[in-house]
Amino acid sequence: MLKYDLLPQQLLYEGTAIQSDFFEPGMCDLQHVLAVHTTGYVNDLLHLNLEPRAARKIGFPLSAQLIERELRIAQGTITGCIKALETGVAFNIAGGTHHAFTNRGEAFCMLNDQAIGAQFLIDQQLASKILIVDLDVHQGNGTAEIFSNNKQVFTFSMHGQGNYPFKKEVSDLDIALPDFTTDEQYLLILNETLPALIEQQKPDFIFFLAGVDILETDKLGKLSCTMEGCKKRDELVFKLCKKNRIPLQVSMGGGYSPAIKTIIEAHANTFRVASDIF
Repeated sequence: MLKYDLLPQQLLYEGTAIQSDFFEPGMCDLQHVLAVHTTGYVNDLLHLNLEPRAARKIGFPLSAQLIERELRIAQGTITGCIKALETGVAFNIAGGTHHAFTNRGEAFCMLNDQAIGAQFLIDQQLASKILIVDLDVHQGNGTAEIFSNNKQVFTFSMHGQGNYPFKKEVSDLDIALPDFTTDEQYLLILNETLPALIEQQKPDFIFFLAGVDILETDKLGKLSCTMEGCKKRDELVFKLCKKNRIPLQVSMGGGYSPAIKTIIEAHANTFRVASDIF
């Protein structure tokens, strides 16, 4: 997607980031992928052998380059997790592939990067209780399914009630927002929920899916949040993590406004806020 090229250019141009802030991930070790996804599904991806119906649900034409991209995105999130343990916060400019299930992909998601990262932290004994804060406008259905029986990972998804997926999975906490939810309503609910959730769950690592498809301009969103409201959402999450000294990995997730400059500005705000707070 074009935004993956333009976003780092914007961050460098305005001075929010410098070149040394960026890293280019290698290919994710398959053992980390297989800790989350089934062997049969991963082998079908690697050999471009998915059944036509399963491939259609993903939405991309399968290719070796696409699978490589997915493996690099997953490794980007793992590397970001390690960096976040050192610095407090790290980003994956791609990622947020929360519609990938244990044994299938859908909606342009094949390997669930934050699920792979969370399981990596647990397996390496780098974290013992993880909170996934999914604030994309679409429910994190794949993430909910992957961790449905894992008490070390708490999944929280706040999403549009009338948005895809129309058959929702069950997260540990789901908040479904009605169409045309405004900044005021959105931020009130999040501020009432997230601090209490952190206090209750006491996570030692947080994943944040910072989709900007909550914007009123988004073609797929159905909510009525403004650019400023989206920025305040990010500020709320970052300040809570900073206050509680909880490392944070951020994947950028969705953004489908008609004007690419709107998408870039909204995503750049997430980085700007993190730069100010951390």
